[in-house]
Amino acid sequence: MDKVVRSAEEAVADVADGSSLAVGGFGLSGVPDVLIEALFRQGARRLSVVSNNCGVDGGGLGILLAARRIVRVTGSYVGRNEEFARQYLSGELELELTPQGSLAERLRAGGAGIPAFFTPAGVGTLVADGGLPWRYAADGSVAVASPAKEVRAYDGREYVLERAITTDFALVRAARGDRHGNLVFGKAGRNFNPLAAMAGRITVAEVEQLVEPGEIDPDQVHVPGVFVQRVVALTPAQAADKRVERRTVSA
Repeated sequence: MDKVVRSAEEAVADVADGSSLAVGGFGLSGVPDVLIEALFRQGARRLSVVSNNCGVDGGGLGILLAARRIVRVTGSYVGRNEEFARQYLSGELELELTPQGSLAERLRAGGAGIPAFFTPAGVGTLVADGGLPWRYAADGSVAVASPAKEVRAYDGREYVLERAITTDFALVRAARGDRHGNLVFGKAGRNFNPLAAMAGRITVAEVEQLVEPGEIDPDQVHVPGVFVQRVVALTPAQAADKRVERRTVSA
């Protein structure tokens, strides 16, 4: 029952080339930076990543992206990352853009064992009709485009079929966690983390504060330990190291 591992390096040691990863975070909030950096040092390549965004230049998943370790991204926001734009437009990276709410539900459905669901998001757009550029060719033409999806009408309204997402691994960051893998997230740091944790077959959580089983009120648990296989306790310095994406100060 004790899921604590000795280090982030040990926690990601078996992530193989070609693995798929669900990664928590929104912008720079709740990003499992320590696990991402350990994975960078580990050296796994040809990774397929599912995350709301792919980090920023020099931060989060942007570290793996700059090292050409990521070949495919499923996400909903890719702004503020110039290297991402360069790789995508030059044909080096495949991108499946999906509406943000659909991405969240695809991850949740994967964790709940639901293979697919119908949603109104994307009906009447390229999301449903197909044709979104997934990959460009070097000459700027579209090499791979998204396929059309099934659309059905229910009670007079159209809905598009979205497939659930499960991944080989999930990397998440929590404010508190116990040795059994029960997790609590802090405020905006919750974001996609619980959903990513559910979708991973092997979920690794870095926790800012490690507590003993029973110290977390069961009513406060955001992700139960059944979804988590490995826990990494951060040092106080690692827990306090939180970047601000856009710092605004008064005069």
